Amino acid sequence: MIVLDLFAGPGGWSHALAVLGVRDIGLEWDEWACKTRAAQGQLTIRADVAMYPVWPFLGKTTGLIASPPCQAWSMAGKRLGLLDQPLVHQAVADLATGRDTREQLLADCRDERSLLAAEPMRYLHALNQHGQPEWVAMEEVPDVLPLWRQYAAILRSWGFSVWTGILNAADYGVPQTRRRAILLASRTRTAEPPQPTHAKAAELESLFGPGRAQWVSMAEALGWGATDRPVPTVCAGGGPGGGPEPFPSGSRKTLTDARDRGTWKPQSAVVLRSRREGGGWSARHGTRANRPAHAPAPTFAGEAHRWSWPLRSNNQANATVRRSDEPAGTLFFGHRANECVWVAEPAPSGASGERPTPESIRITAQEAGLLQTFPADYRWAGNKSQRFSQIGNAVPPRLAAHLLAPHLGKTLQPDDFTLAA
Repeated sequence: MIVLDLFAGPGGWSHALAVLGVRDIGLEWDEWACKTRAAQGQLTIRADVAMYPVWPFLGKTTGLIASPPCQAWSMAGKRLGLLDQPLVHQAVADLATGRDTREQLLADCRDERSLLAAEPMRYLHALNQHGQPEWVAMEEVPDVLPLWRQYAAILRSWGFSVWTGILNAADYGVPQTRRRAILLASRTRTAEPPQPTHAKAAELESLFGPGRAQWVSMAEALGWGATDRPVPTVCAGGGPGGGPEPFPSGSRKTLTDARDRGTWKPQSAVVLRSRREGGGWSARHGTRANRPAHAPAPTFAGEAHRWSWPLRSNNQANATVRRSDEPAGTLFFGHRANECVWVAEPAPSGASGERPTPESIRITAQEAGLLQTFPADYRWAGNKSQRFSQIGNAVPPRLAAHLLAPHLGKTLQPDDFTLAA
């Protein structure tokens, strides 16, 4: 018996299953997502989900997972897919009865990717003829909820218990307030959302519940310690999405501790940054140990202890900006991989109260992956843009594990996910 993961991406669901002691088979077309999965040892069939036959999985599938692309519900880009929503609903209705009208409907679609959101129903209809799968888990952006409700009505008519709704990933220990439309279905148990483990404000255990921990902050997830003004990872180079980590493991803590003890000697009024692509060096208490002579030294602002580092989630005017002692907003990585940046926020200076222009440091792929609850040593394949695209599109493994554990008869332990690097 297998767990089938449609549109498997870089392995958000797969890593969650691995934590729970289960393996899946992922169907994925993107070359770099497949290479990322291979680096983790995840089973993958590189294939177009819309073209791959269902018959190899008949009689063998205990669970089906799907996070299909959502062009018809996306508010980004040209938004042509928004006009395709009725066609997607029609495709789902037709596939649920065994009628494959995808070719005709695709001819009327403004975005050729829109009908991918109907593909899970093609698999579900064929599997249902064999009394499978036992359970279903699906995830997408909140605007997809009406489509999930259509799926739910069909699954209920086949004997499934189904729950649909919006969940906030931060309520399950993800250091990010990522809201997602979820569908959970089961033939053997009552489908319901998992009990939240975290809340915006910590809740004590009482007669009415076990209580909840406070939302996990970015600082906690990244291992920045208790300080409210930590040092973000420095990104070398000026390419999209930041660059390699120029400091060796543990140096960020060394920098932070030195600054807090007052032993860091600021070198200029420029915020910590590097401009040399791939220029690795180490820094210990403000020295330039092992740094190439031609590379610029990392520097802090003269009033370093007064700077804090909120994270700006994207480059839009209304972007979410969160302090490091809060969870991140939803991470966005579109055609530009450097949309997510740490912004240096200085305290007012001078009698006039004027504030200097904020500096920024691009988030690294490792930091973005940690904020999605991937482990620090997760091996992302591809260039910067390809890595960030995979990270932004993935389901957070910690949320996925909470969704899947009840179906697998597993109990998720508090230490099953190590957040800090």
